[in-house]
Amino acid sequence: MPGGARVFVSHAGADLAWAEWVAWQLQDAGYEVELDAWHWGAGENFVRNMDRALAAGPMVALFSSAYFDPERWTTEEWTAKLAGREKLIPLRIEDCAAPPMLRALIAPALFGLREEKARAALLAAVEGPAGSPRVSPGFPGEGGAGRLRSMGATGPRLPGTLPRVWNVPARNAGFVGRDELLVEVRARLAGGRAVAVVALDGRGGVGKTQLAAEYAHRFCGEYELVWWVRAEDPALIPGQLAFLAVETGAAQPDTPTGKALQALGRELRSRARWLVVFDNAENPAALADFVPSGPGHVLITSRNPDWHGVASPLDVDVLARRESTDLLRRRTPWLAEADAGRLAQALDDLPLALVQAAAVLTTTTVDDYLAMLADNASEVTDEGRPRDYRWSLAAQIRLSMQRLRAQDPEAAEVMNACALLAPEPFALHACTRQEDDEASQEDDEASSVGQVVADRRTKSRVLSALHQHGLARVAGGSLHLHRLTQAVLKDQLTAEERARAARNASALLAAAYPGKAQDPETWPRWPSLLPHLLTIDPTELVTADARFAACEACLYLLDRGSAPAVLPRLESLYQAWKALLGPGNPQTWWAVNYLAMASTAVGDHDRAYALHRDLFDRQRRAYGEDDPDTLATASNLAIRLAELGRLEEAVELGEDALARRRRVLGEGHPDTLRTASNLAVDLAELGRVEEARRLTEDAHARQRRVLGENHPHTLTTASNLAIRLAELGRVEEAVELGKDALARRRRVLGNDHPDTLITASNLAVDLAHLGRVEEARQLSEDTLAQQRRVLGEDHPNTLIATRLLDSLQRPSGD
Repeated sequence: MPGGARVFVSHAGADLAWAEWVAWQLQDAGYEVELDAWHWGAGENFVRNMDRALAAGPMVALFSSAYFDPERWTTEEWTAKLAGREKLIPLRIEDCAAPPMLRALIAPALFGLREEKARAALLAAVEGPAGSPRVSPGFPGEGGAGRLRSMGATGPRLPGTLPRVWNVPARNAGFVGRDELLVEVRARLAGGRAVAVVALDGRGGVGKTQLAAEYAHRFCGEYELVWWVRAEDPALIPGQLAFLAVETGAAQPDTPTGKALQALGRELRSRARWLVVFDNAENPAALADFVPSGPGHVLITSRNPDWHGVASPLDVDVLARRESTDLLRRRTPWLAEADAGRLAQALDDLPLALVQAAAVLTTTTVDDYLAMLADNASEVTDEGRPRDYRWSLAAQIRLSMQRLRAQDPEAAEVMNACALLAPEPFALHACTRQEDDEASQEDDEASSVGQVVADRRTKSRVLSALHQHGLARVAGGSLHLHRLTQAVLKDQLTAEERARAARNASALLAAAYPGKAQDPETWPRWPSLLPHLLTIDPTELVTADARFAACEACLYLLDRGSAPAVLPRLESLYQAWKALLGPGNPQTWWAVNYLAMASTAVGDHDRAYALHRDLFDRQRRAYGEDDPDTLATASNLAIRLAELGRLEEAVELGEDALARRRRVLGEGHPDTLRTASNLAVDLAELGRVEEARRLTEDAHARQRRVLGENHPHTLTTASNLAIRLAELGRVEEAVELGKDALARRRRVLGNDHPDTLITASNLAVDLAHLGRVEEARQLSEDTLAQQRRVLGEDHPNTLIATRLLDSLQRPSGD
């Protein structure tokens, strides 16, 4: 093939160093070369670029194990060439097995050769058989510099050949994956700027140092000088750079450090193709003066992500799950893929933790290891430290916490508190203290995070410190501890530290409490707080405000049909507080009340009645008959009696509670109106429908004035009133009111909320009674589908809706 033809270099991401060497040699030989890393920019259409490149001319394919990975685009490239019967030029860059359909192709090897022989093999493969010469060959002594060399360009050495000046740690033989990150690092460093500086940031144990070392080894042929600087202590950096000055010949061994650094600066500004790695640098300001200038590359590794202005930050996250299992099975070949997946999930795909686990698994079963990890994560992650890591994961976390505590004690206290919460983002920015809440202020003062809650500047400083130390992800005022980091940190707390962490966690949860769970204005802020209130150990909720917030979190889920999921949590709150505070403590009573509500929601009406009966008796003795809390429980107890079919008792208790609430709270108080609405339901069940209608109508009118037309309690009463109207034969009015209530509930609660679905089901019944059977059937079908998804097949409301739809589908439509 004559020089000047356009050649597309096809390669796996892991083989970019080879691809660049091949592309440079072909350009030097006069070919027009297309290489994705050189010619395709960010945001371009990858598929369109590839199709164009494949159609433009021959394709040089660099065969390797990574090249034949079926999940890579390289498969699409070589299959497209074969299918079109176009020229495919295969070259082997490592010893690997090609797929059957490629094995007939002659693929010369470039690996294992000296550079000149590899270049000759490359050009011979691309040019094809020479045949007999038509003119006399030129005299061998006349030279033959290529196009690029004739312009003074120096190309990369053969990949894998080390430069003379080199002190990089040994390559990790167990390194897996990270191909896309390595390509991204290369793209940023080779992007054309005079000095390219990239900072690899991420939490401890994520493999930043290993990634930097792999980059240096994989692309060593691109550099004439590669120097590794241990940068955790800025005071030790000048000496290491002075030694580099000696190695380059810019300074003598006895040259003072300051002058050696000046000489090194001049040397690097005059050189091309050098790489300096600053490993484990934490302070951008302290490192900035040591970053050299000149036409070279600088790579930084750090837990601190704040490198803007000094470097281009590149986040290093955990491994992909496939890479995690690959790492484990390479080190423990006997490990089943399913077990490798379980370990990877438990260890958050964190490279250091995976390597440590692989070392421990030689003497431990997978099940035993996972059990030990759950029991004491700190102890387990202190074992099996590999030689290529300076610290175990547990030691890294311990050291990071020591540094954080020395720099910002309040940030360390917040970190310990969050170790007791869920491994989900915690919105520290949402923590506020109500100035008129004396109890909350006392709780804040008793904790060591009170100032964090109270002062916005302190909060910002704490988040900044956590961000810089890399112990937690910080974004938008929220901090996120990874599950494994959290487990290790929790296990490292002493008994005294854990007690303090519980006080602080309770203060943070109380400060983040959005407000009553049944108040629509609070709903947008509840979802982010729920995981933490549902995860923290009940015994570590040590303030009244935090305990009440935990109960309200359960109510939030109860109102959305999640009673089966929330029932165990309420049981644990009740049992823990009963043992800790006693059965007669008002805070224990909160758990009793919500537990009774959850019990009735799952159909356990006897348990619900027993809990509310006991609570009612205790509150009457402690507070008296007219106390608002006693009256609230009386109203709930009346509902429990009705659920058991004891309607006369329910009505008697409900009427007494309503009279007392009217007298104590007033006719228009929201609690009074809710009791009236509940009593009306029981009256209707006794056949006193007209009386129930009048009571419901009055309560609805008052709720519209007091709470507003869209409040959930107002909408519940409106839905009940539609039922009463239908029972009295006023079906058209019932349909009109039911449609309005349904539209409002959909807007306020959402289409899938259990209360919305109840209103929809009731409206379908009324439509059928008016003879609008097809309309009723369509609404019933939609409602039943949503109830099955939200509530489940066996929920009472789902079963009622199923029977309704069955009746509507009969020929009579009855």
